[in-house]
Amino acid sequence: QVQLVESGGGLVQPGGSLRLSCAASGFTLDYYAIGWFRQAPGKEREGVSCIVTREGRTNYDYADSVKGRFTISRDNAKNTVYLQMSALKPEDTAVYYCARFSIVATECDFIGHRYLELWGQGTPVTVSP
Repeated sequence: QVQLVESGGGLVQPGGSLRLSCAASGFTLDYYAIGWFRQAPGKEREGVSCIVTREGRTNYDYADSVKGRFTISRDNAKNTVYLQMSALKPEDTAVYYCARFSIVATECDFIGHRYLELWGQGTPVTVSP
C-alpha cells in the first residue's frame, strides 16, 4: 500500500524541540520530492520544508518563518524523512503533514501544489507553556 505516515507530534514548551517523522511504504522516498506542510486552526495549509534529490544533488528548501530553526533530512535505509524542529514558538502550533510530489517534480510547489499526489494523515504539534 502506497502511503505516508507521520509521527512525533505532541505538546512542547516554547523554546523546545521536536522531531517529526514521515515514513513511506509502497515506494522509495528518495526518488521523490517530499515536503512538510502545516495547518494551524483557522488558517490555510502552508509549506514548511522540502527535500528533493535530482541528478545526484540533494536540495533543501525552507519557509522563511522556519529558516534556522527547522531542519529536514532523509534516511534512505529507513525510507523516512524527518523534520527536526528547534526553538519552537507558539505560532508553530499546527497539524503537520508530509506530502509526496510526482517523480517528475524538481521542487515542492508550496503554493500551487503542482505535481502533489499523496498526503499523510498529519501529526499535531502544540507549542504552549
